[in-house]
Amino acid sequence: MLDPMTTPTPDPDRPPSTVGTENPLVLPLAAIEAGTVALVGGKASSLGDLLRAGFSVPDGFCVTTAAYALVSQHAALEPIIEALAATSPSDTARLEQHAEQVRAALLSVSLPAMLADAIGAAMRRLDVGSGSSPALAVRSSATAEDLPWASFAGQQETFLNISGQEAVLAAVQRCFASLWTTRAVTYRAHLGIDPRTVRLAVVVQHLVDAEVAGVLFTANPLTGKRREVVIEANPGLGEAVVSGATTPDHFVVAMPRGEIVERRLGDKSLIIRAAAGGGTEQHERAAMRTEACLSDARIQTLAVLGMRVEAHVGAPQDLEWALDGDGHCWLLQARAITTLFPLPQEAPVTDEELRVYLCFGVQQGTTRPFTPMGFSAIRLLASGLTTLMGLPPSDPLQGPRFIVEAGSRIFLDLTRALRSAFGRRLLTQMMADAEVHVATGIGQLVTDPRLSLLPGRRWRVFRSLLLLTVRTWLPWYLLQALLFPRIAQARVQRLVRQSRYAGTLSAKAMAPAHLRAAERLLAHEAPRLLPRISPVMVAGMQAHSAAKNLLGDLASEEECQAVLRGSPTNPTVQMTLALWALAQQARTDPATALLFQERPVAELAVSYRAGHLPAPLQNGLAAFLAMWGHQAVAELDLGLARWSEDPAVVLDLMATYLGSGDREYSPQRQIERMAQEAEAMIRTLTRRARKRGWLRAWLVGVSLRRAHDLAGYREMTRFAAALLLAQARSHLLAVGSDLAKAGRLERAEDVFFLTLPEAHAALDGHARSDWRALVRERHTRYEEELMRRHVPLLLRSDGTEPVAHEKGQAQGISPSRNHLQGTAASPGLVMGSARVTHDPVGARLEPGEILVAPSTDPGWTPLFLVAGGLVMELGGAMAHGAIVAREYGLPAVVGVRDATQRIRPGQRITVDGTTGTVTLWPDEAD
Repeated sequence: MLDPMTTPTPDPDRPPSTVGTENPLVLPLAAIEAGTVALVGGKASSLGDLLRAGFSVPDGFCVTTAAYALVSQHAALEPIIEALAATSPSDTARLEQHAEQVRAALLSVSLPAMLADAIGAAMRRLDVGSGSSPALAVRSSATAEDLPWASFAGQQETFLNISGQEAVLAAVQRCFASLWTTRAVTYRAHLGIDPRTVRLAVVVQHLVDAEVAGVLFTANPLTGKRREVVIEANPGLGEAVVSGATTPDHFVVAMPRGEIVERRLGDKSLIIRAAAGGGTEQHERAAMRTEACLSDARIQTLAVLGMRVEAHVGAPQDLEWALDGDGHCWLLQARAITTLFPLPQEAPVTDEELRVYLCFGVQQGTTRPFTPMGFSAIRLLASGLTTLMGLPPSDPLQGPRFIVEAGSRIFLDLTRALRSAFGRRLLTQMMADAEVHVATGIGQLVTDPRLSLLPGRRWRVFRSLLLLTVRTWLPWYLLQALLFPRIAQARVQRLVRQSRYAGTLSAKAMAPAHLRAAERLLAHEAPRLLPRISPVMVAGMQAHSAAKNLLGDLASEEECQAVLRGSPTNPTVQMTLALWALAQQARTDPATALLFQERPVAELAVSYRAGHLPAPLQNGLAAFLAMWGHQAVAELDLGLARWSEDPAVVLDLMATYLGSGDREYSPQRQIERMAQEAEAMIRTLTRRARKRGWLRAWLVGVSLRRAHDLAGYREMTRFAAALLLAQARSHLLAVGSDLAKAGRLERAEDVFFLTLPEAHAALDGHARSDWRALVRERHTRYEEELMRRHVPLLLRSDGTEPVAHEKGQAQGISPSRNHLQGTAASPGLVMGSARVTHDPVGARLEPGEILVAPSTDPGWTPLFLVAGGLVMELGGAMAHGAIVAREYGLPAVVGVRDATQRIRPGQRITVDGTTGTVTLWPDEAD
C-alpha cells in the first residue's frame, strides 16, 4: 500500500505533474533536501537542513506547495488571481477586494481527502510513543523569503499549541489563506511580484514548552558587524519577542571571545504560554528589569550555537530558539540576514585584521550592480593601467588584487594605501572634492590601530609613478594644457575621434577575433588613451586651485565656483544641448509632436529601428545616436545596453522636454549667459587681486581663464572610456551571437552574464557545452541586487561602515528634522517639489522639480535641463552631478546623508547651494 505521506494517490481530476513522488503533498522535515525551497518554502528548507546536520530541531513535517496548489485548484482561484495580476498597485481598494475573495475561497473550500489523509498519516508518526495527541506548532513557510530589498517577515500566520487532526487541518488552511492578506498582497504588488507565482508551504512540529525563548542574530543587524552575536530573550514562548509585544532582555556577545559587551535588561512584563485548552494565553506581570532571564553561561552557549549554525550555512543567520524545562536549546527557525551587505570573499575571518573597501560604482555615481562581464572588463582595464605602472598582475583577466567583489559590485581594497603616509595624503586629496564622505571617513579610519602606518617602500612607489609618467608623457601633456590650452584641446578632440574607430574589424571577422579585439581595447587601448586625456582635466583643476590660493580672502568659495560655469568643453553638456535641440525640432513638426502624445516611447523605439518614423525625427535621432549613442545609465558597465541599442531612453527624455511647456526657454542661451557671468567674475577677481600686485593679478587672471576653459574636461576622460567600452560591447555581442547560434546561450545578450575567461571557454566548447543554466542563475541574482537600496560607499571587513559626520555638524550647524546639511556644490537658492528617484529611466521630471537622488552619472544629465535644483546623497564639489549643475546654474547640494529616505516624494524643499543646506517644509495637512 502506498504511503500517503510521501506518495499520495493520484487524483483523476488532477494533472499528473502535480502529485507523485516528485511533488509530494507532505514531507518529513528529516527528508527535506537542499534546493527544495520551491516545494517546501524557506522555513522548512532551513529546518530540514539543520536537522540533517545534527542540530536540535523539533520533529515535524511539511505540507508542501504541491498541497497548496491542489487546494488552490479546488478553490478555483485562477480567475481571481488573474484579475489580481491585472490590478494596478495603486488601486488599493481593488487589491483589497481581490485579496478578500482569495482568502474567502481558500477558507471555504473543503480540503481534498488525499491531503487530509497525508497530514493524518504524518501526525500519527509524530504521535508515536506520546500516548496522547501532542501539542503542535503550525507555521507558514513561504517560497519568497526575505530579500536584500524586501522583508516578508510576519506576513503569514503561525498557530501555536494545536492538537488533533481537525485543528491542524484548520490551521493549515488558515496558513494558506494568510498568503493573501491585504498587507501581503499590497506589499507584493508594489514590489512587482506576480501573484500567479507565489506559493506557500506549512511546517507542523512539536511545540517546545519553552521556559525562555527569543531570537539570535549571528551578526549585529543594526551595525552590520560580523562576529557580534545579538540575543533577545523573554520568559515563555518566543512569540512575545517576535511580535514585539514586550521589551525583552538584550545581549551582545563579541565572538569568538564570548565576551558580553552589551547587556540591557527589558521589563519582560508580558509572557505568552500554551493554554490548557489549546492556543496561547498572555500573562502580564510587574516589570523585571533587575533580573536577567538568561545566565551568562547560557548567553555564551547560545552565541556559540549561533556561530555553529552560521559556519554550517555559510552566511549570517537570524535564528529563533527556545529553551525547554530541562535547559535544552531547540532551533525553531533559521534564515539569512539578507539586509546585511555581503562582504568580499577575501575579507578576513577575524577582527584581528582590518581591511577597508571603497565601492567603485557608488563613487562613480551609480548604486547598480555590475554584470559579470562588466566586472570582468574593469578587471582587465585595471590590469592594463597597473601594467603601465610596472605592476602587472599575475593574471590580467583576474585583475589586480585590490579589485574585489561584494554584492555584485566592484570594490577597491584601500587597505595598503591607508597604511602608507603617501597613500593617505593622496586618497584624502583626491576625495576631498570628489566624494566628501570618503574623505571624512578616511579621517575616522586611520585612527584604528589596525591601520597603523607600515614602513614605506618609497622606491617602489617612486618607480611606479616614474614609469607611468614616462610611458604616458603625463608631465608634457599637463604643461601643454597649462601653456597652450587650445593645442591641448585640439589634441584631445583628435584622440576622441580616433577612439571611435579603435576596435574596428572586418565584417567577416569570426567570434574569437571579436573576443580578442574586445580584450585589446580594454587591456591596451583604454589604459594608453585615458592618461593622455586626463592631464587636461588635471590642468584645469590645478589652475582653479592656484587661483583660489592666490586670491585668499579676496574671494569667496561661491565666487570661485562661479568661474567654472558655462564652460564650452563639457561633452555631457554638449550631449544634453544636442538632445534638447532635437526635441525642439520635433516640437516644430506637428506630426512628430503628435506622435509623442499618442504613442508610448517603446513603440516609437520599435518604429525607429524599423525606419518608420517621420523623416525629420528618424534622421535627427540617427545623427544624435551616431555621436552620443555610446552613452547609457551606468555606462561603465559594458554589460548594459547603450542608447544606440535601446533608443527608448532617449525618446523618453525627448518626451520630457516636449512636455516642459516652456517654448521660450533655451538652454544654449542659458549656457552662454553663464559663460558671460563667468567672464565677468574673472575680470572682477582679477581687479581685486591688483590690490596685492600686478604679477598676482596677472597670474590670477590666467589661472581663472585656464580653469574656465578646461573645466569641462573633468568629464572627457569618462566620455572617452565610455566610447571604448561601447566598442568592446559590440565585439562581445558578436561573440554572444555566435554562442547563441551554437545553442550554448539563449540569446546574444546573455554573454554579459559570463566573464571573459568563461567566454573563451564557451567558444572553445570543451569545458561546458551549455551555459544557459548558469546565465539564468546569475541573471536572477542580478535582478535581486538591482532592488537593493543601500550600497555602502565605504565598507570595513567586519561589515560595518565608517560613519562620516555631517559637514554642518563640524561647522556648528545642527541638522534637524527640517534641515539637512550637505556640501555646497553649485550656488543659488531654489524652492520646489522634490522628485525622489533612484533611476533616471522614465523619471519624467516636471519643470522646476528638484531632483533628489543617491548620486548621478552622465545618464542622468539630460534631466538637469528641466530640474529646478539637485540634492544628492553622495559626491563632493567635483562629482559629476556637481559639475554639470554648475554648468547649468542649477542650485545643488551633495553629500546629504539618507536624502532619499528623509525627503518625501512631492515634499516642498528649499535647496541652498551656497551654504549646502536643504530645508524641508511640512505639508499643509501636517
